[in-house]
Amino acid sequence: MIHPTAIIDPSAELSSDVEVGPYAIIGPRVRIGRGTSIGPHAVLRGPTDIGCDNRIFQFASVGEDPQDKKYAGEETRLEVGDRNVIREFVTLHRGTDQGSGVTRIGSDNLFMAYVHIAHDCVIGDNVIMANATTLAGHVSVEDWAILGGFTIIHQFCRIGAHCFSGGGSVVAQDIPPFVLVNGHPAHPRGINSEGLRRRNFAPEVIAAIKQGFRLLYKSKQRLAEALVSMRALGSPEVDYLADFVANSPRGFVR
Repeated sequence: MIHPTAIIDPSAELSSDVEVGPYAIIGPRVRIGRGTSIGPHAVLRGPTDIGCDNRIFQFASVGEDPQDKKYAGEETRLEVGDRNVIREFVTLHRGTDQGSGVTRIGSDNLFMAYVHIAHDCVIGDNVIMANATTLAGHVSVEDWAILGGFTIIHQFCRIGAHCFSGGGSVVAQDIPPFVLVNGHPAHPRGINSEGLRRRNFAPEVIAAIKQGFRLLYKSKQRLAEALVSMRALGSPEVDYLADFVANSPRGFVR
């Protein structure tokens, strides 16, 4: 159902069962997949591709121009996957030529009210961003990360899979996978044990990740030595943690 007060550009492509609420605006070159609902007063601008079964709540701004002074109107894109929940006043901006030209959102994510995802960010799947979490440009967030309310992420940071940031964290460097951080600036406090248990990680896997964390942060070894010790554990998860840290051009939270 499309409310009669909604404004939809003739070039927009909507699947036949898309719902559009009162006073929503859908601009040119927006494509919306089946089962998606657009709430009242939401604004969608293109070029933007939105997948299936997404819920976009009232007053969200999806596909707006990037907030980058270098942006000069060139064509850039926003791509959104399936089954995402995009709550009130969330802002998702298109990419820039200085980046990949595309901001990419995966599937099954929850973006709570007032979340901001800037230009050229790449978000994986099953990510939760609580209220007013703010990502600067070019940030990547891997699968299953959870960012607490009012978390602030510096541009170009990488946020590892299954990590967790406490509310109000200020993140200026990469967060390694599985690691729990909080503070201003954010510091590592341990691993996201509860999140891993909820995702059915085996106890022995969680124990190995804890050991990897201790080697990385508490062993007083040089980083190169700690990485060797971590890889010697023979755990794929710890190998992933070590590889992430070894390829961290901005450095990682300490």
